[in-house]
Amino acid sequence: MCKYSRYLSSTLGLLPGFLLLVVNLAIAGPDPSIAPPARLTSTDEMRAGSGALGERVLLPGATLFSKNCASCHEGQVYKAPHTSWLEMMPARSLYRAMNEGVMRSQAAMLTEQQRVDIIEYLLQEQFSKGQLAPEYNYCEGDAAKFKPYDENERAGWGKDSSRFIPRAISDLDVKDISRLKLKWSFGFPGSIRARSQPTVAMGAVYVGSQDGTVYALDLESGCVRWAFESSAEVRTGVVIGRDGDEAPLAFFGDIIANLYAVDAMTGELQWKVSADDHHSATLTGTPAYHAGVLYTPVSSLEVIGAAAVDYECCTFRGKVVAYNAQNGSVKWESYSIPQAPAETSRTSAGMRVFSPSGAPVWTSPTLDVVNNRLYFGTGENYSTPSDDNSDAIVAVHLDTGERIWIRQIFAGDAWNVGCMMSTDHPNCPKENGPDYDQGSSPLLITLADKKKVIVAGHKDGSVASYEAEMGATRNWLTRVGRGSIQGGVHFGMAAEGTRIYTPINDMNDTRNGDVLDPSSARPGLHAINAENGEVLWSHVQADTCGADRPECDPGISAPVTAIPGAVVAGHLDGHLRFYDGLSGKVLWDYDTNRSFETVNGIVASGGGMSGAGPTVAQGHLISNSGYGLYFHEPGNALLVFSVDGR
Repeated sequence: MCKYSRYLSSTLGLLPGFLLLVVNLAIAGPDPSIAPPARLTSTDEMRAGSGALGERVLLPGATLFSKNCASCHEGQVYKAPHTSWLEMMPARSLYRAMNEGVMRSQAAMLTEQQRVDIIEYLLQEQFSKGQLAPEYNYCEGDAAKFKPYDENERAGWGKDSSRFIPRAISDLDVKDISRLKLKWSFGFPGSIRARSQPTVAMGAVYVGSQDGTVYALDLESGCVRWAFESSAEVRTGVVIGRDGDEAPLAFFGDIIANLYAVDAMTGELQWKVSADDHHSATLTGTPAYHAGVLYTPVSSLEVIGAAAVDYECCTFRGKVVAYNAQNGSVKWESYSIPQAPAETSRTSAGMRVFSPSGAPVWTSPTLDVVNNRLYFGTGENYSTPSDDNSDAIVAVHLDTGERIWIRQIFAGDAWNVGCMMSTDHPNCPKENGPDYDQGSSPLLITLADKKKVIVAGHKDGSVASYEAEMGATRNWLTRVGRGSIQGGVHFGMAAEGTRIYTPINDMNDTRNGDVLDPSSARPGLHAINAENGEVLWSHVQADTCGADRPECDPGISAPVTAIPGAVVAGHLDGHLRFYDGLSGKVLWDYDTNRSFETVNGIVASGGGMSGAGPTVAQGHLISNSGYGLYFHEPGNALLVFSVDGR
């Protein structure tokens, strides 16, 4: 049996709490990692920090939640985040929502202790008022000062999905890579994962965190210039942009689909909007910014709601929304599925089936400003029948969102978490997968003859080139990995000119217990010539995890980042590795799977890396470490390296 099935068999009675385990099955492709913390069996054991699966005694807040909250949060009520989202929110957000926020009227009849009981039930941890006002190591003197905004600093997700950092921005020569040393580390409080892409601008590192805090940290020392507390975990990268003479803004989204703009130099909120009022909507892909417009991909976790037999699956459809960056007003919306889902059948349990649904957009879109285009990838359908909009690459006009073309990569892909329960589950689509979302941002590549092509990496381990004008022609297809439910290519490739750096995961676990041939896996990094699909070199990473690290894997799930002559990758085994661009030789290897003394005094450790890739800027390598989801090793560290640690 696969790890999903083994865990499911012991936790069926814990839904919706189990939903945390699979919180990214649609928005990041099903993605096995470590099991969530054990549910606590009583208030006393919660305070002692113990508890065991399968012996759950409901905490006092369970009845209160069921009576006062569940009808909306466990139903299909738009604008009411599903319980699985509430369990991932920071305690302060839940407390404030009931005391001074959107749930104040609904919670008016509850006592202070009853509100605390609900929070403790949802989070399975003790609540204290100290969580409402965390302490930060704020900067003083020159460390608190921002440098002037420089548009030329922008690179990577948010501007260019090729993830290539030019020499003027990276300020790191290949010959100096071997001298990289840890300069400082920062610990994210109360976190087991760190998956927000770091961004460097104006002398600061901008990064989100699991507890919803977005930080602007001094690049040289790691002290906090400002900290903004959002409503839920921030998984997107932080995008810095400025329109004309306006103040530079920092843009990011949280996992309950709120999109924020804050002053990049003060952290003061400028605007906040909900990108979608569907109860399962989420923002995971980093928005793209250009000329005062923010292009935001919208995904969801409705695949998880479908695990319930009485859930009417499914009503979400993915989209990209273009916002006026100054005020958050909508300029256009482009849906991955043009028509809204409609009832098409009934399940064996008598529930309505809505389709077509799904096709979430959970990765950063690709800009082609010169040709007025935007490209994005879509995920699987959630319900049967599948349609021709899932697992696809879509091209739209940048100024209107009007569709130009769509190229489906894998046909007949409909899947939801009901299929993990049983192939006979009423909500499991007859297609039952394979859940091969297009989760890697399409790369826009200019060939030697000036022709533009889209190069895309797929979860089956293949990479293909498609004609960019109308997407009709596939120029070549090269398979470098075996593929699996997490890839193959998972979160993102990088390109240096026409050299495509292709990370391969190839985990051996699959969602239905199928046994894959381990000898056919090719986890590691591969380079491909975009002109003809030729494999230039391959580095298949040996498994050095050992029997004592069951959540360790040698592959690369996270996106990779290129600089002139080299590429850096964060592996699921906790290693950061720099590779020579021409040969694939490992130039530098740093094991992050250890504890760190942090500049903010928070106990921190590294682990597997996924979701967010490394950043290189101003002579520094910046990387998150830790991905405590889906049977991957947890961690809560932000690590900053420089030449000789200076």
